[in-house]
Amino acid sequence: MSIQSLGGALGESLGSSLTTMVPTGYTKLQEERLAMVDLGAKPEASPLQNGYRQETSYAESRRHLDRASRSSVTVSDCGDGGYSETEPMLAERRFSGEEADEEEEEEDEGEGQGSDLQNMPKESPLAMALQILVPFLLAGFGTVSAGMVLDIVQHWEAFQYITEIFILVPALLGLKGNLEMTLASRLSTAVNVGKMDSPIEKWNLIIGNLALKQVQATVVGFLAAVAAVILGWIPEGKFQMSHAVLLCSSSVATAFIASLLQGIIMVGVIVGSKKTGINPDNVATPIAASFGDLITLAILAWISQGLYKCLDSYPYVSSLVCAFFMCLTPLWIVISSKHPASRTLLYSGWEPVITAMVISSIGGLILDKTVSDPNLAGIVVYTPVINGIGGNLVAIQSSRISTHLHFHCAPGEVPDEAKGCYYPCRTFCGTGANHRSAQVLLLLVIPGHIIFLYTIHLMKSGHTTLTPIFMSVYLAAAMLQVLLLLCIADWMVHSMWRSGKDPDSFSIPYLTALGDLLGTALLALSFHFLWLIGDQDSDVGD
Repeated sequence: MSIQSLGGALGESLGSSLTTMVPTGYTKLQEERLAMVDLGAKPEASPLQNGYRQETSYAESRRHLDRASRSSVTVSDCGDGGYSETEPMLAERRFSGEEADEEEEEEDEGEGQGSDLQNMPKESPLAMALQILVPFLLAGFGTVSAGMVLDIVQHWEAFQYITEIFILVPALLGLKGNLEMTLASRLSTAVNVGKMDSPIEKWNLIIGNLALKQVQATVVGFLAAVAAVILGWIPEGKFQMSHAVLLCSSSVATAFIASLLQGIIMVGVIVGSKKTGINPDNVATPIAASFGDLITLAILAWISQGLYKCLDSYPYVSSLVCAFFMCLTPLWIVISSKHPASRTLLYSGWEPVITAMVISSIGGLILDKTVSDPNLAGIVVYTPVINGIGGNLVAIQSSRISTHLHFHCAPGEVPDEAKGCYYPCRTFCGTGANHRSAQVLLLLVIPGHIIFLYTIHLMKSGHTTLTPIFMSVYLAAAMLQVLLLLCIADWMVHSMWRSGKDPDSFSIPYLTALGDLLGTALLALSFHFLWLIGDQDSDVGD
């Protein structure tokens, strides 16, 4: 063998070895950029706004991004080093029936949209109802259990002497809407658009989102305690530092522990739904709340009662508990910032979470003042039920609308039927998938609540007899709550998408918080009305 041929063979071998050492995603990303340059596209740096990158027209970006979707690039480079959580979901579209070559990507845009429509999961109203029914009932029984626990613990010393804990209840139970349901909605959308097909990318999404959720849970738990102290001080003008520290410790510890447990359960549900072929949009958000209320309320009651017993003998325990969980926050920040899927929300995802906490705290203030009236003590057992059911149903609708928009529209663009001024009939009247889901969800309200009311009655819990007038007033309040929430969800999700915000991260916290506020307010009005007309039996269940 000549020296030249030997050198050529070594060169080819070395070149192939170096090529295999380059990460596949990086190589494909470079190929994508070179292809874009060949097509005359100039990848300019553009600022991030509300989690999205400012893009050119949807038709132009589709031609370039379809090529990227085939290479399954796992890193989204925004030019300025930033990352957009939603952009990869929009970019990596899977067209099952697409056989066109890359040279034919300039063809009619309508064919591409037709492929989108073919790839969107088709569901009949019956299949949708069956998928929603089981997790809906599980979630309902979870809220019933939470209501029964709250009915018991309201007589504990901690709840009797530190009534501000009742203000914490809707805010902490609302964490499932602020965090768990938001996580479920984001991961459900990621599954539906193919972002969790790669094991590495799947675990990057999961770990980053769980770490982000722990940061948010700790901060929201602390702020909820501060809001409870302020709202409890305003009407009475009384303030005790020991009670304030106990509230902070109980709230932070409860939020942290409950969020971690529910986050792990949620990830298992999402991954299991993907493997079994069930649409996670239908099951993830209800299961996120199935035992979330019960877990959160049980942890809150246990920690509050334990710290209250230590208040006189070991007053420093509450401060140490609060400090311990707060000191873990930097660790979760570091972990979440290392994963691009959560880095953007680490800076931009606080507005809906904190605003929702404030809204839920106002509902907690209503609950605190209503419970303080012995004649209206029966409201306690039903509050988690009506709030939880309303939040679960509207979270399903919000997640479904968001997934539909991710499939069919570019950020800032909405379907033709969603343009113009909003009117309530637009939510329920129609044959589209979102219209059918709204109709199915609304039809589940009355039979679902009847089942849950009789479950409470059979368990001999609560302080109210199931008279016909009581059931009529209660069901009317529940129906009105869900009707308003579904209308608000339709308007809010499309408005957020039009303004460039990701509904998966922004809408559900607002909607579940409004569900807590509307549910508590309507329930309080119902009990006041029942008391005025003579339906008075607050001693039931004692």
